[in-house]
Amino acid sequence: MTCIREKNPPIEGFSIIVQPAQEFGDNPVEVRETGHYKEEYVPSFVEKWDSLIDWEKRAESEGTFFIDLLRKRGVRSVLDVATGTGFHSVRLLATGFETVSADGSAEMLAVAFANGMQRGGHIMRVVQADWRWLNRDVHGEYDAIVCLGNSFTHLFSERDRRKALAEFYAMLKHDGILVLDQRNYDAILDDGYTSKHKFYYCGEDVAVEPEYVDEGLCRMRYQFPDDSVYHLNMFPLRKEYTRKLMTDVGFQRVETYGDFQHTYRGEQPDFFVHVAEKEYRTEDEQAGRYTGAVGTARSYYNSHDADTFYAKVWGGEDIHIGLYSSPDEPIADASRRTVRRMADKLPLTPESVVLDLGSGYGGSARQLAGGHGCRVIALNLSEVENRRHKELNSGRGLTDRIDVVDGSFEDIPYGDGEVDVVWSQDAFLHSGNRVKVLEEIARVLRPGGHLIFTDPMATDDCPAGVLQPILDRIHLDDMGSPAFYRQELGRLGFTPADDTDGTDGTDGGFEEHGEQLVTHYTRVLEETARQEADGLARQISHDYLVQMKKGLGHWIDGGRQGHLTWGIFHFVRN
Repeated sequence: MTCIREKNPPIEGFSIIVQPAQEFGDNPVEVRETGHYKEEYVPSFVEKWDSLIDWEKRAESEGTFFIDLLRKRGVRSVLDVATGTGFHSVRLLATGFETVSADGSAEMLAVAFANGMQRGGHIMRVVQADWRWLNRDVHGEYDAIVCLGNSFTHLFSERDRRKALAEFYAMLKHDGILVLDQRNYDAILDDGYTSKHKFYYCGEDVAVEPEYVDEGLCRMRYQFPDDSVYHLNMFPLRKEYTRKLMTDVGFQRVETYGDFQHTYRGEQPDFFVHVAEKEYRTEDEQAGRYTGAVGTARSYYNSHDADTFYAKVWGGEDIHIGLYSSPDEPIADASRRTVRRMADKLPLTPESVVLDLGSGYGGSARQLAGGHGCRVIALNLSEVENRRHKELNSGRGLTDRIDVVDGSFEDIPYGDGEVDVVWSQDAFLHSGNRVKVLEEIARVLRPGGHLIFTDPMATDDCPAGVLQPILDRIHLDDMGSPAFYRQELGRLGFTPADDTDGTDGTDGGFEEHGEQLVTHYTRVLEETARQEADGLARQISHDYLVQMKKGLGHWIDGGRQGHLTWGIFHFVRN
């Protein structure tokens, strides 16, 4: 749903209705109607639209992101429901996808058809269609539907948005995907507008900014070099709201990218790209609770090789990064020091209820319950680890102080405000939706309660792509960063609990120890080699050990190059 250009000749069956100027009435900020976009893309605006986008620069900045994404999922047939001037339809046709191009405006389709002929001689299959009745206007089922160019933002009522998504869902094959992008309205609503103009609006000579913003409207202003000014009224979709709508209408899994990047860095992306999967995977009832990255982590930690490796090499109690006093210190000693360092920051009493997320074998839970007398709820997704955890608790006489619970931190099975402390060590990286994890934490933590956790992360200035070997190894699309956690925790009403002037090594709630990540993975690699020589290979598969050592090497390299960091976050919920 983008634009028309008067100079393009109409194709047979379509007529051009010339509208000389945009019309918003006496009060433009009150224009909040789904169909008004047709009156906003007037010919004079459209004449400049392609220079604003700049097809060549946009293609260069976008690269092959969408092409690779579709090919990776075996897509052949695509329905482009927001064709606009045809940028993505033409690219899809040029790379061999069977593409049908739909839009709500016949004028837009005429322009797209002309662009297809001019840019490669493509005879486009075009259909005029309203998303809310898509199945009435377009026939067939597709491997993928793409809704790009921030087009979904033209729908102003939730009913229209749900209806459109339901229509998309119905037109997909059983294993089809929906790819939908949107501007980062969260940043505009919460922090004010900034734009790198790097990915979507590549034109160098156009000023784009919101003229008016509230929770129900983002009125964008476009000024061109000839001093002409145009506006678009759009609904400011929040990222998590959009993701929730997709799951509400039936999509089974939603992944979100920022500006085509896999690694989240401190800088806010201009746009988000959501990839929603329709396929329903039949699993047993327990396994069905876990999807995406969490399900992958569960399968990994339940495996015999992983269980044996972490029990033998990592120490069997604390399977997280340690604070080392010397490079050759035993892993278990350094790991326990991390727990003591974190616990010393907390006002723990025998009445405290601590929720340990991703508790592993329970080393931290036993130190907290045994050393401070508090009650610990140990939530963990691996049944194999949980069985070992319970056995160790029984051996220490702590069964009555520690509850070991099978579950995911993306869906915490406790009520609002039920715990005093949320604790986690090196677990959040395994989530495909860390925002949801933090929102769940904010929900179950009482006001005044403490959140303390560690996590291996990308540095805030980590270049794009350099961590891909690590991400491929752990089957993730991205990692968190210090800036990401600070920002999201601030949004959720958390404040730093520690000294913020740096006198205790903490800055803004984060005590950074990036060098310890390198030391830890180096020690694990050394210990792996030592035990392998002593017979570890008879207990763990050869392939697992080869891949583990390779993966440890990537972590060490990433840390030494300054692309990875680690440390202790400590925040209080307001």
